[in-house]
Amino acid sequence: MEDVNPHNVDHGEGVLLKKRRKGIYILPNLFTLAALFGGFYAVVMAINGRFDLAAVGVFCAMILDSLDGRVARMTNTQSAFGEQMDSLSDMVSFGAAPALIAYVWALKGLGRWGWIAAFVYCACAALRLARFNVNTAVVDKRYFQGLPSPAAAALVAGFIWVMTDLGFEGKQWAWPMFAIALYAGLTMVTNVPFYSFKDIQMKKSVPFAAIVLIALGIAVVNIDPPIVMFCIFVLYGLSGYAIYFWRKAKGIPTSVISTSTDEPEERGLHK
Repeated sequence: MEDVNPHNVDHGEGVLLKKRRKGIYILPNLFTLAALFGGFYAVVMAINGRFDLAAVGVFCAMILDSLDGRVARMTNTQSAFGEQMDSLSDMVSFGAAPALIAYVWALKGLGRWGWIAAFVYCACAALRLARFNVNTAVVDKRYFQGLPSPAAAALVAGFIWVMTDLGFEGKQWAWPMFAIALYAGLTMVTNVPFYSFKDIQMKKSVPFAAIVLIALGIAVVNIDPPIVMFCIFVLYGLSGYAIYFWRKAKGIPTSVISTSTDEPEERGLHK
């Protein structure tokens, strides 16, 4: 009986070609897995009552999440698998993790209102990520359609980090946490434009003053990381509405959908 190699294909001309085995790119997916671990670590720390470390885990996941896509583009290792993996990681780190941390820290003291707020945040994160995946090809790259999920998670986790660092218990801040969770969640699913910073080219040369400003920024963050980081994301979380009303006042279209509304499948995206 002849030996048959399943990896070879006979094209009828005596030429045997070996099939290429499909695989995944390791480097960008390592960053994605590390971001996923940050979200998982945050949940574990919240269960153990270490809410400061839980918040740090969310922020670490946010940093790692911002790197995986850039690494993939710089090394030309983008893949459909990586995109799906990134979305699933984001749902854990910026959807489920902040909702669970907020609930364990403060919202459970509100009874049904607490878990409703946590669920609304989690559901909005899922809807925002699904919409982002569907609208990637038609949204103006300079803006996000709605508050990005990492920034929403930073609002929730940042508030917990600040209050924990100041020595407050979660039950004292249950209603403010309720309001922040709803604001962050609902803002994710609005059409309000938030600047994406994607038009900043990392490969281009920059003036020396830009490096000095970056160094000053790092120094400012180190003065008091919880307060400074939270304030930065509060400003960012409000910036989208400022852009929206400024565009409205100037008569500029507020939609970030950059393609024509003539196509039937795109009409609903502009509302």
